[in-house]
Amino acid sequence: MGKLTSMLQDYNMSLIVSLPSNDLELAKAAIAGGADGIKVHINVSHRASGNTFGSLAENRKFFEALTREFSGPIGVVPGGSIDRVQEAEIKELEELGISYYSIYMDHMPSFMLNTSMDKTVAGHSDFHLDTLRSLNGTAINAFEASIINGDEYGTPLNFQDLLNYKSIVDTLEMPVIVPSQRKLTPNDIPHLAEVGIKGIMIGAVVTGKDRQSIERETREMRKMINR
Repeated sequence: MGKLTSMLQDYNMSLIVSLPSNDLELAKAAIAGGADGIKVHINVSHRASGNTFGSLAENRKFFEALTREFSGPIGVVPGGSIDRVQEAEIKELEELGISYYSIYMDHMPSFMLNTSMDKTVAGHSDFHLDTLRSLNGTAINAFEASIINGDEYGTPLNFQDLLNYKSIVDTLEMPVIVPSQRKLTPNDIPHLAEVGIKGIMIGAVVTGKDRQSIERETREMRKMINR
């Protein structure tokens, strides 16, 4: 069992921080704030942070330093489209000690099912429950409910969102992680827990992009989860 799977099974609610850039100081801020897991990116133009992430070769020193700094689950988005995901890079990521990957289902080549890393996939705003139900019994370990339309990023969580998340939880036989496409607040945590969400992933929409704001917002989420 991988680190991510163990974390999601062992904790009532896990807190993952998606870094806005591959910067060790930002990772240290998330760790200091109480992150259970860290997520990073390569080969991606990232909408929420406004950043472009380069290849594994360009980020290797950062990955090596991060795996020395943090013993919890480290995940990677390996590409922003199916043609940008490189099989050789996936093998290198395993060798570097990256715990899991996170990728949109339609960006995921089939060879990624063969990796020993924990496997998480994400859906879009046009998700269908019948498609998600088909994930049950596959090699996928967790689902990232990235279901908010891009032009609504940064808006408050609403009741319809909670109902959508609950329908996904009720459909899947695996943990569900909610990323902060909405501007999640600590007060949202109990409601997300009530519908069965096992992990919150906060990124630039919530944390901002600097060390101080990342540590501060991570700590506030951590306090509510602990409570």
